[in-house]
Amino acid sequence: MRHGVKGRKLGRTTAHREALFRNQLQSLVEREKIVTTLPKAKELRPIAEKVITRGKHGSVYDRRWVLRWVLKRDLVKKVFDEIAPRFQERPGGYLRIVKLGPRQGDGAEMAVLELVERGEAAPAEPAKETKAKKAPKPKKEAKDRPKPKREAKGDTKRVHTHKEGKSQTSAPKKVGS
Repeated sequence: MRHGVKGRKLGRTTAHREALFRNQLQSLVEREKIVTTLPKAKELRPIAEKVITRGKHGSVYDRRWVLRWVLKRDLVKKVFDEIAPRFQERPGGYLRIVKLGPRQGDGAEMAVLELVERGEAAPAEPAKETKAKKAPKPKKEAKDRPKPKREAKGDTKRVHTHKEGKSQTSAPKKVGS
């Protein structure tokens, strides 16, 4: 029985799991949005929220604590200077998980983990000005196009091999023989 056991192991050792979360957390801080499996997103969210809460406090101890999870100093600076001030009035819930559905290859449930108030690169403006469409290129007429060569039934093809530039001849394979 698993009474009172917290967290998912995700099929990894403790060190591997922590390294996974560190890498995902750095990607989340850098891009402010990541796509991962649903269980990983659910496990990463509390860690990321604690990092952002520490960023709101801003003491030297908090910077060192965040540096344990986010190993790059420029990303720690981003947490304290850009991300945390956005959430100064918010008491928690800095991240959202949006389910995407099953992954094509193995059917794993996928999700997007993103900051609630993401800093967009450029705000989207209304599409009042549309670009003029380019005129389609005129198609070549049938008489200008080269005709594809068709092979006769008994013709042999020349197959080039890489050895000394020699060529071999091979006959087409017969179906049903």
